[in-house]
Amino acid sequence: MAFPGAGKDDMPELVNPTRTHGLVDILDRVLDKGLVIAGDIKINLANVELLTIQIRLLVCSIDKAEQIGLNWWRNDPRLTTSPAGSLVAADVDARLKRIEEQLTRLAAAPPATEVKSSRE
Repeated sequence: MAFPGAGKDDMPELVNPTRTHGLVDILDRVLDKGLVIAGDIKINLANVELLTIQIRLLVCSIDKAEQIGLNWWRNDPRLTTSPAGSLVAADVDARLKRIEEQLTRLAAAPPATEVKSSRE
């Protein structure tokens, strides 16, 4: 059912999808270029600093973060299940084996002779 005189240009702005393009463009630009928010909050009472909060926030895409040298999520064991985590476990196992072998050698070695001091 068409309304008399209602054309394509008479549609309300809520129905017109061009408004969402602005938000998508802004989000695309922020993720592409990055956004840094930095600030300090200090609470003093009688010239005595009671609390300091330093806020540093970086919002960007993963590609941009890697370009500027941020890649901490690649090595965080809570965020990745890569083989790098298994290398750490293998290192721990090898170290534990070396410690157990050394302990066995020390336990099997003859006891050292005591040297009596002249004070006794």
